[in-house]
Amino acid sequence: MRSCAFVFADRQGKMGLGRILVRTFADFALPPRCPVCGVTVEENHEFCLMCWQQLEFLAGPCCIQCGEPFAFERSPESKCGQCLAKPPHLDGVHAVVRYGDVSAKIIIRLKYGGRLGIAELIAGHLHRLVAEGDPADMIVPVPLHRSRLWSRGFNQSVLIAEALGRRMARDVSHNLLIRKRPTPPLKKMNNAERFQTVKDVFDVTAKGRSLLSGKKIVLVDDVYTSGSTANACARILKAGGAQKVTLLCWARVCHSVE
Repeated sequence: MRSCAFVFADRQGKMGLGRILVRTFADFALPPRCPVCGVTVEENHEFCLMCWQQLEFLAGPCCIQCGEPFAFERSPESKCGQCLAKPPHLDGVHAVVRYGDVSAKIIIRLKYGGRLGIAELIAGHLHRLVAEGDPADMIVPVPLHRSRLWSRGFNQSVLIAEALGRRMARDVSHNLLIRKRPTPPLKKMNNAERFQTVKDVFDVTAKGRSLLSGKKIVLVDDVYTSGSTANACARILKAGGAQKVTLLCWARVCHSVE
């Protein structure tokens, strides 16, 4: 695992180098366990049968632009009403599973439990979502502000992107997209508040602008909720010259439109 994949916390941080190394060693030294419930399984990055059955994998008809599942069968090129009324900056959203109790535990284990090996598990599933015949030129993780990096010790989106990049044999651009200022948690905000909170928060570095022109970008994040953060990233990437921006994520909040 390359050192540029994450930034370690400072001396007062919650997760320092020692704790990360201990957790990483444990991930390899201990018998394979289900990442949700912890029972022993046959292979690394494998779910037990009970947890697997509780995950709702997204494979049905969905909006071609935002990925929102449709309640009924539609043509592959169909868009939902919201995307028709206000097209997002993203050119596609591909999530592995519907956001729920079990899928959320995966992210919690990674972000707050220090289970860094889960990034490999997620990347393995994301790799299957990459469209054949339309490869990305580069992979860009959704950035954290440096204050959040100092407190958490790493960016989970970077870890996932690094693991995905190894599978796709694509470069991962860590410093192309930056978060200019910290933002409060979006969890309790409505969609309009989320949009305003992340508006103009992201920017492309001067070096990044020289690399973006005409490129197809895979943006990587852990969870897609309202799309405000991912769309803010896509907007600035396209303003910097990107031709296409598609989001890959582990889970998404779904409403199943008709």
